[in-house]
Amino acid sequence: MTTLDLHSKRSAASLMLMLEWATELGLTPQQCLAGTRTTPAAIRMPDAEVTAQQELKAITNIVAALGDRPGLGLQVAARYPVTAFGVWGFAILTSPTVAEAIDVAVRFVQLSYAFCTFEARHHGADLSIVIDARAIPAPVRRFILERDVAAIPNLCREILSAEPPPSRVCFSLPDPGPAVALYEEMFGSTPEFGDAETSVTLTADLLNVPLPQASSHTAKLAEQQCRLLLEQREARTGRAGLVRDLLLADPANPPSLAQVAARLSCSTRTLRRQLEAEGTSFRKLLDEVRHHLGTELLQSGMTVEQVSHRLGYTDVSNFSHAFHRWNGSSPRAYLARRNTHAKQHRTQ
Repeated sequence: MTTLDLHSKRSAASLMLMLEWATELGLTPQQCLAGTRTTPAAIRMPDAEVTAQQELKAITNIVAALGDRPGLGLQVAARYPVTAFGVWGFAILTSPTVAEAIDVAVRFVQLSYAFCTFEARHHGADLSIVIDARAIPAPVRRFILERDVAAIPNLCREILSAEPPPSRVCFSLPDPGPAVALYEEMFGSTPEFGDAETSVTLTADLLNVPLPQASSHTAKLAEQQCRLLLEQREARTGRAGLVRDLLLADPANPPSLAQVAARLSCSTRTLRRQLEAEGTSFRKLLDEVRHHLGTELLQSGMTVEQVSHRLGYTDVSNFSHAFHRWNGSSPRAYLARRNTHAKQHRTQ
């Protein structure tokens, strides 16, 4: 289970959509934004940004005022058009097939408004998208899980201009009672409740469906923009930047927290506190370094075993597991997919 990065910036479009929806239900903007240190005028500004913490606080206010009732997150999810997701939504929209749209969506999900984590798992020819909400505070967990999961059928409905085809949907939530009708309307089928994990499973037939606005060239450009934007958001300055530089100096033998603290002439406790104030941690910085470096080394032509050794993993399986968490697929599957895409571009 990953921890929430509440200091990360995101477009204010999501907060604006929720504010409009909540006011239609009788709440005032002041109720929704209490304690967020922002105003309706501020979030309406072009290119306005808020932190994840500000959006989470607004969600907490809204759920507290309306009540944590089943289906509430589904209702607000229906208000999110694909255009609200910016370049992330555009990358999905222009992907060649449903499968490739899911691939880019999961890899760059940090550019969306999701608080949950998403992981793609293959089961033969079928694909499950597993959604983890355990890091979400309990008072708003149901609302956020519903909202984040509902983005899947909602985007599918808009992009394909058709109702979502039947798929298996499982929720780790209890049976919602009469509100199950809201779930059926959103997902086009009756979900299973009380499952160990929340997931949406798509069949091979759906995965191979071409998207109406598919454009290999445009999709490639959109993916490049997603990668650049994600790198900009993860760029580290201040204390975190110094720690990142020290970790990059010798990724095969990364220094420990204590060793980095000694290099920076402070105690481990002080360093932890400084990194926390910048919205990160030593473990997260090490993970980021390995993620970006590992992906770059694989793309450069190194083998999985070579990259694993270069990043300081004692076991290739540990690297493969970490890579799957970062990119939604194993290193070998990732390389196979890249090679396939490269051949397709050469023949176009």
